[in-house]
Amino acid sequence: MRLAACTGAAALLQLDGTLITVALPTVARGLKVSSASTAIVLSAYFGAYALVLLPGGELVDRLGARRLALVGLGLFALGAGLGALVSSIGALVATRVIQGVGAGLVSPAALAGAVSGFPPERRGSALGIWGASAGVSNLVGPLLGGLLTVWLGWRADWWALVPLAAVAAAAIARQMPAVLHAGETGLRESRVNRVVLAATLVAALTFAVMIGCFYLASQYLQHSAGYSALGASAALVIVALLVGAAAPVAGRLVDTYGERLPAVLGFVLAAGGLAVLAIPGLPLANLVTILPLIPVGLGLGMLFVPTSRAALNATPRASHGRTSAILSVGRLLGAGVGAGLGGLVLAGGTDASTVHGAMLLACILCVVVGIPASTRLGAPRGGIPAPASPST
Repeated sequence: MRLAACTGAAALLQLDGTLITVALPTVARGLKVSSASTAIVLSAYFGAYALVLLPGGELVDRLGARRLALVGLGLFALGAGLGALVSSIGALVATRVIQGVGAGLVSPAALAGAVSGFPPERRGSALGIWGASAGVSNLVGPLLGGLLTVWLGWRADWWALVPLAAVAAAAIARQMPAVLHAGETGLRESRVNRVVLAATLVAALTFAVMIGCFYLASQYLQHSAGYSALGASAALVIVALLVGAAAPVAGRLVDTYGERLPAVLGFVLAAGGLAVLAIPGLPLANLVTILPLIPVGLGLGMLFVPTSRAALNATPRASHGRTSAILSVGRLLGAGVGAGLGGLVLAGGTDASTVHGAMLLACILCVVVGIPASTRLGAPRGGIPAPASPST
């Protein structure tokens, strides 16, 4: 139940990004700003989230995961409620900063709590469930966002986050112990080794590709292909389903073969699908598009578990708050960069050739940066060894 509570809190943070992304074209019309300028609504959240993560991770190790998770969820709910009331893009961005600060406290606390009940050799399976929750959030977020936006307007997307945060806080308060690793406080130390750095780079690239491509696709389908917010959400559901389906598989592979193989395989699959989507003239708004989305979704889903287990297994348990924070900084910086680049791309128009070019860039990054970084996952020399393959 502790894993379920922590996973639910982390899923809420993931839900926020996809829920809000779908509503942004309607936000632009409602607040009378350009579509490209709404990218700052995402980037402000991710930026604040990233800035708070490192001090948040330190506080998790010192003050306890449950306390920080509850404070963070309170701030997240406050920012969401205020965001539903604003009348200008500047005020909306300010409320997103509040939400980001809250998320920066919740994220390291939730990940540290999720793996605290599992030995190193079983963390892959636990993190597979964690990764699957991201897929479910990516599925529920666009659909819920589309429904709320079409039926009730964009403000309903922000209001919906308030009770969801309250439910997550109640579960954390009930299921997470006040102290995760009693008697281990003296083991806290800085362990930013090559494995943690490699895992953070992989995590950053994963989220840059996922958020950037999702943002671009959502905007293209609504502005150029004539889809509604709900229609654009439904068209992208396949990616969310595949991300969620791939994460548990990656968890089993990681526990059996280690982190490198699933991570390399994930980037190979994602790069292959993106390469097809980059082909000039390929339709981007019909059923043909679904085929290359399959390896993209599976590939991205394969990357959640290897990065988290590699980094956590390479550091002491009493430092997992800081390690989780470093990983989350990478993810959020990647997400912020992906959203920001998406906004820059859209500033030149939302035609199909622009989207093809962006897919090509994402493919190149997966091959040139992602695959080499994945080969660096594994225990550092002199560090904490990676667990051996479990015997049956």
